[in-house]
Amino acid sequence: MQRRKFIRNSSIGLASGLLLPALPESSPRPRKPLVRLAHLSDIHVKPGIVPETGLAKALQHVQQLKPKVDFIINGGDAIMDALEADKQKTQIQFDLFKTILKNENSLPVYHCIGNHDTWGWFIKNKALEDQDRLYGKTWVVETFGMPGRHYRFTKGRWHFIILDSTQLNPEGGYIGKLDEPQFEWLQSELSGLPKEEYVCLVSHIPILSICAGLFFNKTESNGDLKIQRNLWHTDFLRLKKLFASHPQIKTCISGHIHLQDDLTYLGIRYLCDGAVSGNWWNGSFQEFSPAYAVLEFYSDGTCSRQMVQYEK
Repeated sequence: MQRRKFIRNSSIGLASGLLLPALPESSPRPRKPLVRLAHLSDIHVKPGIVPETGLAKALQHVQQLKPKVDFIINGGDAIMDALEADKQKTQIQFDLFKTILKNENSLPVYHCIGNHDTWGWFIKNKALEDQDRLYGKTWVVETFGMPGRHYRFTKGRWHFIILDSTQLNPEGGYIGKLDEPQFEWLQSELSGLPKEEYVCLVSHIPILSICAGLFFNKTESNGDLKIQRNLWHTDFLRLKKLFASHPQIKTCISGHIHLQDDLTYLGIRYLCDGAVSGNWWNGSFQEFSPAYAVLEFYSDGTCSRQMVQYEK
């Protein structure tokens, strides 16, 4: 059986019981959101029946939601890894993601760059950086047709600002933060927004998250929680000062750590929305099953979230 047919056939007949349950007749009618979206993060697709079928099922599930969502945000790490994969393996992963998205989805998709979508940073070959224009984030930006590695789009009274939160660490690896040109761009974008409108920031790496300290599921020998600089934004205190001048910022959503949390700090709600791949296509990661988030944004600046397990 061809792989594409397998993906389709394995997901036929998704029961209505998998969809979000309807409210009882006696319940008050909910207020209508201005924007309703699905946030799918950390998909980590790669060749293989489990990840290919899993992504297809997630996309099919999103499109059967009632009420429907307006669009999808890909929260980053769409592919398993490009950081240390060679060019051929990276191309295979990007092609696979695009093919499944084309075959199984009809909704608009806005993309955010994840660390694993970045090509070549962990390949020990300095010539790549100097000679191959696809090195780093150029490849993913072009593949997904993004306006840039960071950008803004507007839906009604809500502005969605997609950030690039993964920066190369000169000491090795990567670090969660905004580079200086991007920080200045964000300042400029925020300064031009009307006060009566609202902002949702989208980053791959959490700007603020309690789960960043729980990722390793253990403590250091001295009892400290281990929070590495690649697990959340190391520039949070700088961003906090910027946010204080812009009360339009109401929500920040992220992925990256495959865990789920929901916290409010100084009037801003920070949501980490788990992973479509769960434990990288091997069941649950810690206590959290493979899932995506449905987010609703309202005219008063509030947001609601429901985590959805797309396969049971």
